[in-house]
Amino acid sequence: MTNNNFEIEVNKLTKLFGKFTAVDQISFSVKEGEIFGFLGANGAGKSTTIRMLIGILEPTSGDAIVSGYSIKNNPDMVKKNIGYMSQKFSLYNDLTVAENIRFFAGVYGLSGKKYEERKKWVLKAANLENMENVLTGSLPGGIKQRLALGTAVIHEPKIVFLDEPTSGVDPISRRNFWDLINDLSGRGTTVLVTTHYLDEAEFCNDIILINAGKLIAQGNSKALKTNYIKNPIFEIESERVVESLEILEKEKWVGETSLFGNYIHVILNDSTINEGTIVDLLHNKNGIGVKRIEKIIPTLEDVFIHLLEKDAKKNVL
Repeated sequence: MTNNNFEIEVNKLTKLFGKFTAVDQISFSVKEGEIFGFLGANGAGKSTTIRMLIGILEPTSGDAIVSGYSIKNNPDMVKKNIGYMSQKFSLYNDLTVAENIRFFAGVYGLSGKKYEERKKWVLKAANLENMENVLTGSLPGGIKQRLALGTAVIHEPKIVFLDEPTSGVDPISRRNFWDLINDLSGRGTTVLVTTHYLDEAEFCNDIILINAGKLIAQGNSKALKTNYIKNPIFEIESERVVESLEILEKEKWVGETSLFGNYIHVILNDSTINEGTIVDLLHNKNGIGVKRIEKIIPTLEDVFIHLLEKDAKKNVL
């Protein structure tokens, strides 16, 4: 029996390709109207999971209930009750805007007054009013992206799956696209989105991190930052960044280091170490000027790197 508060319930979902485990017994739930972020590096298993959840790839074991239907037993009903926007734009470039809208409306059985209402909504959402006869292939990436999302939800599904929808799109277009996602969520649509962009994850109500097919963390942005990195973390701006990084990595009290542009983030193993110790090491002992050093709250990128490194060490052991 499915919980009515959840639109998606995933239970030990697994996918093998021969001897390779692409998705390894992952379980999670997505609430109605929630924006749910699904994060992971390339090859982590995100797209494979999405393809199982939308009913086009059969799981090796486990199951998921999507909009009330089992992906194993009723994949066709799953497909009818969801929207899906793929990593690559799903539109036909050689069709006009109106022809693309008409095609996708036909796929979902829309006609008559309902079709005209939804067509009007898609054109407005994509900022394409009075541009119905423009060839889709000639549209800027950001506009095409909004049109693709509009056609994916033209039938007003309860759930929409977005697989890397903003890949290769400029920052302003990404922000506008997320305004549209937030609008859909506000209307009660459940959104599951995979993304490479950790700044986008900040817009999600809940987030899971997947690595090598396994779920390694879950929570909202605040919970991930506070629950998974307990040790102090400092941001350092020094004169010789690479050399500073190499020096810090040799110290036993340094747990992890990573570069953020021209800054270094250092997670310490020893909570008694302070700014003075780090300045003494870099400046007094190695002659490297330290322009700025401060204790910071970890970013999602800090958490992501920390968890990936932790998972990698565990797998080696």
